[in-house]
Amino acid sequence: MAEQPLDLSATIAEQPLELESSPSASPPGEEENEGEESLGKLVADSSFEKGRHVMFLQMMYQILPHHYQSQEINRLTLAYFAISGLDIVGSLDTVDKDEVASWVLSFRTHPEDIAEINCGEFYGFNGSRSSQYPSDDAGVVSGNHSHLASTYCALAILKIVGYNLSNIDWRPLLMTMRNLQKPDGSFSPIHIGAETDLRFIYCAAAICFMLDDWSGMDRDKATEYILKCKAYDGGFGMTPGAESHGGGTYCAVASLQLMGSIGVDLFSSSASSSILDIPLLLEWCLQRQASDGGFQGRSNKPSDTCYAFWVGAVLKILGAGKLIDEKALRGFLLTCQSEYGGFSKFPDELPDLYHSYYGFIAFGLLEEPGLNSICVELGITDAAALRK
Repeated sequence: MAEQPLDLSATIAEQPLELESSPSASPPGEEENEGEESLGKLVADSSFEKGRHVMFLQMMYQILPHHYQSQEINRLTLAYFAISGLDIVGSLDTVDKDEVASWVLSFRTHPEDIAEINCGEFYGFNGSRSSQYPSDDAGVVSGNHSHLASTYCALAILKIVGYNLSNIDWRPLLMTMRNLQKPDGSFSPIHIGAETDLRFIYCAAAICFMLDDWSGMDRDKATEYILKCKAYDGGFGMTPGAESHGGGTYCAVASLQLMGSIGVDLFSSSASSSILDIPLLLEWCLQRQASDGGFQGRSNKPSDTCYAFWVGAVLKILGAGKLIDEKALRGFLLTCQSEYGGFSKFPDELPDLYHSYYGFIAFGLLEEPGLNSICVELGITDAAALRK
C-alpha cells in the first residue's frame, strides 16, 4: 500500500472550508432569534433519523466546517468519528476504503534503521499534517510527534475499512510504545512528556489488543495504576485520588477487559474474587442515569449525550446492560438529535462531530434497528473488531 496522502477533496479535508450554506457552520449564539427557529431546531419525532445522520456524516467526511480549524491537530480523531460513524449506520460503502487506508498510513512514523528504536521516541501515528515536518524538497518527513490517541484512531480506522494489519511490521510501534509507560504503570501520550491518565492506558491496551500483541505494555503495572484510580464510591477518576468520572470509569473497565483482567462471569459465586467491587461499581453507574433519562459524567452534573456511551458501555461490559432504562435514555438522546443530522451535547444546541459519534454508538449499544452491533471495549462495530 503506497503511503501517499489522499485526494482530500474526497475525504477528510486537509483545508477546512467555511460552509456558508451549512447550518452547522454558524457558531452558537449568532443571530439568536433566528437561530432558535432554524439552526437550533431539533427533531421532535420519536424516531432515530438514520437518513439525516448519514447525510451529516457524509458532509463531515467530505469537508469539515471552519469551526474545526482549532482541532486540526486531531485530524485522525475527527476522521475516526466520521468513518466509524458511517460504519455504525451501515453506510461505509460510501467511502473509498483503499484511499482511506492509504491516507491513514501516510501519518505513520517509523525509524530509519533499527538502531533508532532505542532512542526513546515513540513510532506510532501523527495526529495531523501540522505535526509532520518535511525535511527536504523531496518531502521526506522528519520530526516525530506520534501520539497514542492518534495511533489508536489510526488502527481503528484501518480495521474498519478492512486493511490487513499483517501487511505492516508493527514491532517498532510496540517496542517504542513501552517508552511511554511510566514506572507507576501509567502512560504518557507522546515521548516528549505530557499528562498521564487513564485515557492513555486505554489507548495502549486497545492498540495491543487490535494488533494481538501485548509486548507494547506491562499489563501488571497498568492494572496497578488503574486500581489506584478507583474511588470510594465505586467509580474511577482519571488519576489516583480524582473524582469518579464516566470517561475515566470507561477507560478503566474497558482496559481491564481488554487486558483479560476481568472474570467472564462477574455475577457467579466466585465474582467476589474479582479485582473490581462489582456491586459498588454497578451502583455508581446506575446512579448516573438522571431523571431526564440521560447519563451524567459525574454526580450533580447535567446529562450529556456522550455519557450514554461512556457509562452505558461499562454496564454492558459488566453484563448489566439490561439495567439501563433504555426507553428513558432513548428519549433523552432524541432530544439532542438535530434536524440536520447528528447530535448535540445538550438539548437545544447545535450538533458536533464528537457528540454525534457518541450518539450514534449509544444507539448502537441500545441495538437500534438498522445499526451495526458495537464492540463496546474498542468503540467500533463488532464486524470491524473481528477483522484481522
